[in-house]
Amino acid sequence: MKNKITYSFLVIGLAIAIYSCQSNPYAQGKELYINNCQSCHQEDGKAFKKLIPPLANSDYLQKEKDQLACMIKNGMTEAIVVNGVEYKGFMGAAAHLSDVEITNIINYINNSWGNKNGYTSLESVQNTLKNCK
Repeated sequence: MKNKITYSFLVIGLAIAIYSCQSNPYAQGKELYINNCQSCHQEDGKAFKKLIPPLANSDYLQKEKDQLACMIKNGMTEAIVVNGVEYKGFMGAAAHLSDVEITNIINYINNSWGNKNGYTSLESVQNTLKNCK
Protein backbone atom coordinates (compact mmCIF):
# COMPACT_ATOMS: atom_id res chain seq x y z
CA MET A 1 0.00 0.00 0.00
CA LYS A 2 2.82 2.40 0.90
CA ASN A 3 4.46 1.84 -2.52
CA LYS A 4 1.17 2.60 -4.31
CA ILE A 5 0.81 5.88 -2.42
CA THR A 6 4.43 6.86 -3.14
CA TYR A 7 3.95 5.97 -6.79
CA SER A 8 0.74 8.00 -6.95
CA PHE A 9 2.47 11.09 -5.54
CA LEU A 10 5.32 10.64 -7.99
CA VAL A 11 2.93 10.41 -10.94
CA ILE A 12 0.97 13.47 -9.76
CA GLY A 13 4.17 15.46 -9.27
CA LEU A 14 5.41 14.52 -12.72
CA ALA A 15 2.08 15.47 -14.29
CA ILE A 16 2.18 18.88 -12.59
CA ALA A 17 5.73 19.48 -13.78
CA ILE A 18 4.86 18.53 -17.36
CA TYR A 19 1.74 20.73 -17.34
CA SER A 20 3.72 23.66 -15.92
CA CYS A 21 6.31 23.42 -18.67
CA GLN A 22 3.64 23.14 -21.35
CA SER A 23 1.61 26.07 -20.05
CA ASN A 24 4.73 28.23 -19.55
CA PRO A 25 7.78 26.87 -21.37
CA TYR A 26 9.89 29.74 -20.01
CA ALA A 27 9.06 29.24 -16.32
CA GLN A 28 12.67 28.58 -15.31
CA GLY A 29 13.85 31.61 -17.25
CA LYS A 30 11.17 33.74 -15.62
CA GLU A 31 12.26 32.67 -12.14
CA LEU A 32 15.90 33.40 -12.98
CA TYR A 33 14.90 36.77 -14.44
CA ILE A 34 12.98 37.63 -11.27
CA ASN A 35 16.00 36.79 -9.11
CA ASN A 36 18.72 38.34 -11.27
CA CYS A 37 17.31 41.00 -13.60
CA GLN A 38 13.94 42.27 -12.42
CA SER A 39 15.26 44.70 -9.82
CA CYS A 40 16.55 46.89 -12.65
CA HIS A 41 14.53 45.92 -15.72
CA GLN A 42 11.28 45.55 -13.74
CA GLU A 43 8.58 42.88 -13.82
CA ASP A 44 7.13 44.17 -17.08
CA GLY A 45 10.50 44.60 -18.82
CA LYS A 46 9.96 48.35 -19.20
CA ALA A 47 12.73 49.33 -16.75
CA PHE A 48 13.17 52.93 -15.60
CA LYS A 49 12.68 55.57 -18.26
CA LYS A 50 15.96 57.04 -19.51
CA LEU A 51 17.92 55.30 -16.72
CA ILE A 52 17.85 51.60 -17.59
CA PRO A 53 17.03 50.26 -21.05
CA PRO A 54 13.75 48.45 -21.52
CA LEU A 55 13.61 44.81 -22.55
CA ALA A 56 9.94 45.02 -23.56
CA ASN A 57 9.48 45.47 -27.33
CA SER A 58 13.21 46.12 -27.59
CA ASP A 59 14.73 46.64 -31.04
CA TYR A 60 18.17 46.29 -29.42
CA LEU A 61 17.48 42.71 -28.32
CA GLN A 62 16.66 41.75 -31.88
CA LYS A 63 19.74 43.47 -33.34
CA GLU A 64 22.14 42.15 -30.70
CA LYS A 65 20.61 38.74 -29.99
CA ASP A 66 23.92 37.03 -30.79
CA GLN A 67 25.61 38.92 -27.94
CA LEU A 68 22.97 38.62 -25.20
CA ALA A 69 24.81 35.79 -23.45
CA CYS A 70 27.96 37.90 -23.21
CA MET A 71 26.00 40.92 -21.96
CA ILE A 72 24.40 38.86 -19.20
CA LYS A 73 27.56 37.01 -18.17
CA ASN A 74 30.00 39.95 -18.38
CA GLY A 75 27.80 43.01 -17.91
CA MET A 76 27.99 46.19 -19.99
CA THR A 77 29.54 49.62 -19.64
CA GLU A 78 29.15 51.15 -23.10
CA ALA A 79 26.29 53.38 -24.21
CA ILE A 80 23.55 51.69 -26.23
CA VAL A 81 20.50 52.86 -28.17
CA VAL A 82 17.21 51.08 -27.50
CA ASN A 83 14.08 52.07 -29.40
CA GLY A 84 15.73 55.36 -30.38
CA VAL A 85 16.79 56.35 -26.85
CA GLU A 86 20.44 56.37 -25.73
CA TYR A 87 21.30 54.74 -22.40
CA LYS A 88 24.67 55.32 -20.75
CA GLY A 89 24.18 53.17 -17.69
CA PHE A 90 26.13 50.29 -16.25
CA MET A 91 24.90 46.70 -16.16
CA GLY A 92 26.64 44.47 -13.67
CA ALA A 93 28.01 41.07 -14.62
CA ALA A 94 26.11 37.91 -13.70
CA ALA A 95 29.18 35.67 -13.83
CA HIS A 96 27.62 33.38 -11.21
CA LEU A 97 25.00 32.14 -13.72
CA SER A 98 25.58 28.87 -15.54
CA ASP A 99 25.30 28.54 -19.31
CA VAL A 100 21.95 26.78 -18.85
CA GLU A 101 20.64 29.57 -16.62
CA ILE A 102 21.74 32.23 -19.12
CA THR A 103 20.01 30.29 -21.91
CA ASN A 104 16.80 30.14 -19.87
CA ILE A 105 16.90 33.89 -19.17
CA ILE A 106 17.53 34.70 -22.84
CA ASN A 107 14.61 32.54 -23.96
CA TYR A 108 12.31 34.12 -21.37
CA ILE A 109 13.31 37.68 -22.33
CA ASN A 110 13.19 36.95 -26.06
CA ASN A 111 9.61 35.71 -25.80
CA SER A 112 8.09 38.11 -23.26
CA TRP A 113 6.57 41.60 -23.31
CA GLY A 114 5.97 41.70 -27.05
CA ASN A 115 9.37 40.31 -28.03
CA LYS A 116 9.22 37.56 -30.61
CA ASN A 117 12.89 36.72 -31.00
CA GLY A 118 12.55 32.94 -31.08
CA TYR A 119 14.41 30.19 -29.30
CA THR A 120 18.12 30.21 -28.45
CA SER A 121 19.82 26.87 -27.89
CA LEU A 122 22.26 26.03 -25.11
CA GLU A 123 24.86 25.20 -27.77
CA SER A 124 24.46 28.66 -29.29
CA VAL A 125 24.91 30.31 -25.87
CA GLN A 126 28.00 28.21 -25.13
CA ASN A 127 29.55 29.13 -28.50
CA THR A 128 28.79 32.80 -27.93
CA LEU A 129 30.35 32.74 -24.45
CA LYS A 130 33.56 31.23 -25.86
CA ASN A 131 33.91 34.24 -28.16
CA CYS A 132 32.80 37.19 -26.02
CA LYS A 133 34.39 40.49 -27.02
